[in-house]
Amino acid sequence: MSQIRHALSVTRDADFAAWYQDVITEAEMAEESGVRGCMVIRPWGYGIWERIQKLMDERIKAAGVENCYFPLFIPLSFFAKEAAHVDGFAKEMAVVTHHRLIADGKGGLVPDPEAKLEEPLIVRPTSETVIGAAMSRWVQSWRDLPLLANQWANVVRWEMRTRMFLRTSEFLWQEGHTAHADRADAMIETLRALEMYRSFSEEALAMPVFAGEKPENERFPGAVATYSIEAMMQDGKALQAGTSHYLGTGFAEAAEIRYQDREGQQALCHTTSWGVSTRMIGGVIMTHGDDDGLRVPPAIAPQQIVILPMLREDDGDAALLAYCEELRAALVKQSALGEPLRVLLDKRPGKATQKRWAWVKKGVPLILEIGGRDAAGAMVSVLRRDRLWREDAKVNFAAQAREAFLAAAAAEIEDIQRSLHADATARRDANIERGVTSLAELEALFADEKRYPGWVELSWSRPGGAELEEVVAKLKALKLTIRNTPLDAAPATGTCLFTGQPAVERIFVARAY
Repeated sequence: MSQIRHALSVTRDADFAAWYQDVITEAEMAEESGVRGCMVIRPWGYGIWERIQKLMDERIKAAGVENCYFPLFIPLSFFAKEAAHVDGFAKEMAVVTHHRLIADGKGGLVPDPEAKLEEPLIVRPTSETVIGAAMSRWVQSWRDLPLLANQWANVVRWEMRTRMFLRTSEFLWQEGHTAHADRADAMIETLRALEMYRSFSEEALAMPVFAGEKPENERFPGAVATYSIEAMMQDGKALQAGTSHYLGTGFAEAAEIRYQDREGQQALCHTTSWGVSTRMIGGVIMTHGDDDGLRVPPAIAPQQIVILPMLREDDGDAALLAYCEELRAALVKQSALGEPLRVLLDKRPGKATQKRWAWVKKGVPLILEIGGRDAAGAMVSVLRRDRLWREDAKVNFAAQAREAFLAAAAAEIEDIQRSLHADATARRDANIERGVTSLAELEALFADEKRYPGWVELSWSRPGGAELEEVVAKLKALKLTIRNTPLDAAPATGTCLFTGQPAVERIFVARAY
């Protein structure tokens, strides 16, 4: 087989971190903003986020949750009411102390000492405290429950080490916050949100995940229980792609979220919170990308099909464009994955091959190249982004009759969605080790710092307190973390390799982002 010359300057095997950044740059997804840890999300990257937002919002509203919006600035006193919560975010909070600047006499600007705020404001790192204050006003009686709210917003967490989409100082997300009469109802909501995230990741992102409970040391600050969806990236590392938290009554007590029950007694609400963010886009890149760039699952692709007319800048262009427009018009009348096909006719000047590779790097699912002969013969040349190369290292274009392609286009889009999910699932399952029985074996498995072998599933005795701290320290020495206890895992057998106690559940251990 001839050597394939890939579109990116670095391969996944050579340098996965550099490859990831190269995909973002070459696919024109995002760029540096000039503010440390913050990014400019470009149209293709934001288009993917808009698709995620649309499809997720439909699921959120289908569960009876209503969208709201809450302030970006939160008084410091709100956080002071919830000590455990504040402790978890204190090192990441951005603080506003002044409301005006003045000239410093040297050509610059400084905060005006006369404009110091009476109370510092925190730039929203998460909204439990400010939403809790609103809930305390909105909930009076059992008739007001459950209270189900969500907001789409930006948040700020002053990260020390940043990476686009995965960990940034400012990011976009949705955060659901709910209040319930009792623990049982709150747990139903916590697990409903978790299942919403699991199914969304599998079905829309084509990204296989395990949904399960996080260990005690990985809980959201102030939560009683935290659940997550965990995805395996192509380098074998884990990515926490979404979380759902049962908060008990701690936040309700701090915010005075009480209600009068059916017997006329005052009771504290049980609250939950759950969210996903633009981190999901990073997960899509590292799950589906290849050495030619991004591969976008059709469900979240801003454009599912791009038509590239091979313009010659002569009298034949008008007929070619008319043919391409007819093709586009016929395609957008069709539906795939429950929605009309999204089709772009790229009329920009320039060589078709250059535009082709630009769209290859962006990862559009289907690329159609149409020349004058194709138009004259009612043909199309079709390139599936997930099957880019032939065995002879040539680009895998398939010449098809126009009508035959139109008849199969919607099915082709749905097949790409299934194919990406199947490939990712097979790769994940092939990289889970289940035969480790000792700490020495675990250490040996991760001894090579340049190779991430995947995940390890272990039997676990669910230790807590000081015993858990000892286990976490041993794992930290290996740069490993406990990801979660899968809800659908097989029953545990044998003993825990960390404690020697009878196992009660199974956990995944991995290196992670």
